[in-house]
Amino acid sequence: MTDGDPMKTILYGRVSTAEQTSAHQRTQAEAAGFVFDHVLFDEGVSGVSTKLQDRPQGRRLFDLLWKGDVLVVRWIDRLGRNYADVTATLRILLARGVIVRTIINGMTFDGSTTDPMQMAVRDALIGFMAASAQAQAEATKEAQAAGIAHKKENDTTAYLGRKPTYTRAQIATVADLLAQDKAVASIAREAGLSRQLVYRIRDDRAGAEKALALWGL
Repeated sequence: MTDGDPMKTILYGRVSTAEQTSAHQRTQAEAAGFVFDHVLFDEGVSGVSTKLQDRPQGRRLFDLLWKGDVLVVRWIDRLGRNYADVTATLRILLARGVIVRTIINGMTFDGSTTDPMQMAVRDALIGFMAASAQAQAEATKEAQAAGIAHKKENDTTAYLGRKPTYTRAQIATVADLLAQDKAVASIAREAGLSRQLVYRIRDDRAGAEKALALWGL
């Protein structure tokens, strides 16, 4: 970016499974009032094993973002699910003076601030969110591994319980909408689930994900 160039607002998203859609992430962002100059999505990319700089649209993102530009993401986990990678990526962008905003919870990380106290709070919060993203990814991976192992050890589905009628994408949608404090009835309509299932996911998301893993879904 050179002096006189207009500041840009860019939406970046990552879709790692066939159940997730880029359209949902963009719809969420636009519903939150964002207007974009560029929309970039990396599809079929793991946030655990693939660094942002190694993704096709991730590389383009680094070329586009400069001082005063705004990067919008659904949540920090769209940048990655590895603590070291995510924190390093955000340090680079914030050092450039980029402003990073999240759709969920409406958080803002201002790379232009020079106040040491604000910087300390910002960096601590980024560290916590990046660690949470990695922990969630590791928990999901362990649940999937446990489900596969269980199916190998048991030649029957008698102990798997009822087959889930929801998907991982619907679990993610419910979690997103709950974070926005939406009513259960509204969440049920948007996610295409019964209110009872929304309550179940809300009260025991780990159990809901484990049920999917046990069935290999």
